[in-house]
Amino acid sequence: MKDIMNMDWGSITNSLDSKGYAIIPNVLSADECYHLSGLYDDQYLFRNIINMKRYRFGEGEYKYFSYPLPPTIQVIREILYSPLAAIANEWMRKLDTDVEYPLSHHDLIRICEQNSQTRPTPLILRYESGGFNTLHQDLYGEVYFPFQVVFVLSQEGRDHEGGEFVLTEQVPRAQSKIQVLHPNQGDAVIFTTNFRPVQGTKGYYKAKMKHGVSEIKKGIRYSLGIIFHDAA
Repeated sequence: MKDIMNMDWGSITNSLDSKGYAIIPNVLSADECYHLSGLYDDQYLFRNIINMKRYRFGEGEYKYFSYPLPPTIQVIREILYSPLAAIANEWMRKLDTDVEYPLSHHDLIRICEQNSQTRPTPLILRYESGGFNTLHQDLYGEVYFPFQVVFVLSQEGRDHEGGEFVLTEQVPRAQSKIQVLHPNQGDAVIFTTNFRPVQGTKGYYKAKMKHGVSEIKKGIRYSLGIIFHDAA
């Protein structure tokens, strides 16, 4: 796994500020991706299985991990959180809110617990041909962290066709702006959970964003989702 603390956080911050997302290439090796996608078949690791079609979320399946999380996922969640918390706090200052996120992920989880949000949210998603994920936000309760991360565990063009990662941004008095991303196996996509601050004529405002996955045309697509807050 790439040394997360020594990544180019200046460029990551600029991308998050200007676009609401950042792609970091080659965070995980191919072997690490295969290991993580292989966890999908271990039923004892998960607290819940969601059939997307049943809930009209799309077509496919995802599984939420139970506590304790697998060590690799626990480490990724904790290490990524701290630099993202610093960016999140700068966003809150731009928006003139009194929200301030702790710099330790342990402290965020404690806040979640105080608000009856105790269910872990990291998950693995699996899509087969015809699968897709509708546009949505992963909030889960009153307490939520404004960033989340998706790690791509399979390779477009080899393991599957289609399945692009899609982001939409609500533009004031206009139609939504769409971004279609093609991250490769091992890449991490950091993106906003709910909104990003945008400079307007009267200061910063919240531009709401949603994310989803386009239809898989062929093959199987796996991804790992790291959500930092827990669910009610």
